[in-house]
Amino acid sequence: MAPRKNAKGGGGGNSSSSSSGSGSSSGSSGSSSSPGARRDTKHGGHKNGRKGVLSGSSFFTWFMVIALLGVWTSVAVVWFELVDYEEVLGKLGVYDADGDGDFDVDDAKVLLVKKKKPKLLNKFDKTIKAELDAAEKLRKRGKIEEAVTAFEELIRKYPQSPRARYGKAQCEDDLAEKRRSNEVLRQAIVTYQEVASLPDVPADLVKLSLKRRSERQQFLGHMRGSLVTLQKLVELFPDDTSLKNDLGVGYLLIGDNDNAKKVYEKVLNVTPNDGFAKVHYGFILKAQNKIAESIPYLKEGIESGDPGTDDGRFYFHLGDAMQRAGDKEAYKWYELGHKRGHFASVWQRSLYNVNGLRAQPWWTPKETGYTELVKSLERSWKLIRDEGLAVMDKAKGLFLPEDENLREKGDWSQFTLWQQGRKNENACKGAPKTCSLLDKFPETTGCRRGQIKYSVMHPGTHVWPHTGPTNCRLRMHLGLVIPKEGCRIRCANETKTWEEGKVLIFDDSFEHEVWQDAASFRLIFIVDVWHPELTPQQRRSLPAI
Repeated sequence: MAPRKNAKGGGGGNSSSSSSGSGSSSGSSGSSSSPGARRDTKHGGHKNGRKGVLSGSSFFTWFMVIALLGVWTSVAVVWFELVDYEEVLGKLGVYDADGDGDFDVDDAKVLLVKKKKPKLLNKFDKTIKAELDAAEKLRKRGKIEEAVTAFEELIRKYPQSPRARYGKAQCEDDLAEKRRSNEVLRQAIVTYQEVASLPDVPADLVKLSLKRRSERQQFLGHMRGSLVTLQKLVELFPDDTSLKNDLGVGYLLIGDNDNAKKVYEKVLNVTPNDGFAKVHYGFILKAQNKIAESIPYLKEGIESGDPGTDDGRFYFHLGDAMQRAGDKEAYKWYELGHKRGHFASVWQRSLYNVNGLRAQPWWTPKETGYTELVKSLERSWKLIRDEGLAVMDKAKGLFLPEDENLREKGDWSQFTLWQQGRKNENACKGAPKTCSLLDKFPETTGCRRGQIKYSVMHPGTHVWPHTGPTNCRLRMHLGLVIPKEGCRIRCANETKTWEEGKVLIFDDSFEHEVWQDAASFRLIFIVDVWHPELTPQQRRSLPAI
């Protein structure tokens, strides 16, 4: 995505051209004076008896006129703000290729270097280039079925042609997308491998084929297969840093942070300014709870502007790490993430969103439209409380410690009845009446982006400021056992307290924070519901989180 944003920034380049045009226009005005000057001089020449000769004083006079015109045009441009130079320079800043903070000659040189075109034809394929081009022309025109037939015929005639087989793989890839067919896509993955396995395949074609194979394997969820492909790529092209970076992502996708970390350490040893490696290395350090160490890697990686670094997840984790380290610059990065389109606002920083949904930190039951659910919860709060207390016995082991690394300190455990719209039948045996009550409300039991659970928090607990993953849900808190003082929750810039038997409703995609400074435990019941503005179709089709 980053290159497209940079391309959009090219508007800065156009603005710069416009301002240059203004300067040129000034020059033209000065130049257009010259014929008049020559005419006046010629007339004066007749008058003074010296035809066609420009006196030294006249030349100096006109030179000063032209110079002053240029100065006053420049003053007018700045004084009357005809061109916003700071805006132009700011837009050119996205082309800062050498990382020195501005756009200069060195950056222009980088931009002017033409990208090397990959070599896809071996000696034999060059001899059948016309046939290959004809088949490729069909593919590019969208005549995919005809293109498949054409490439298959070429493979029949020339079975050792890497380019013909690569064309067939691309056609299968396109056809899979057109038909939304995983079966056809699996065939494309096989064909990409066949390309790389042929003799005398150009290195660029091997690289393109295996990279695409890896991407399509990931698309199908074949993460381990993709990892094997990436390992092969790194083995074949050991000096290609970008492939090592892809391999690191491959390890992350299977949850192998340790091997991913080793990959990025090797990359940074060779290319210490690699922004992609930095953000991913910082991400891994943060996941290991090495908060202070993660910050410079995330920060410098984002600042590099390298492709793949302008990602909401990195702004999210950098800001979160800074908040935990007590660094007030966190909100500067959240603001930048918002400006770059990654967050809905500085406060609302969820990453898996549906655009256009009403966004506010706190909600009333009437605003949600779920008044019957709220009334039912508040009417039955003692029943819900008693079943929760009955399963709180630690010996039963039903309450599990919070495991998302959200606590600064303290003891916080949860007992989950529904997760991602799926009922936990065993858990409901511990709270059968509560589960029976909730079965009547599909807006919560069917919420595949939420949970229904008991939450117990003991004294001395602080939950870091954090945001939920999606704006597609609202979160209800029913107070069950609430100490008289010491427990509070902040969502955005408003702090509230719980009451026994009462429901609080907030949008947890907004930043929220919890303190438990009471003398005894706090027990609440958490009920997530679909955002009321989601359509029935969206509720059915949105993937679970």
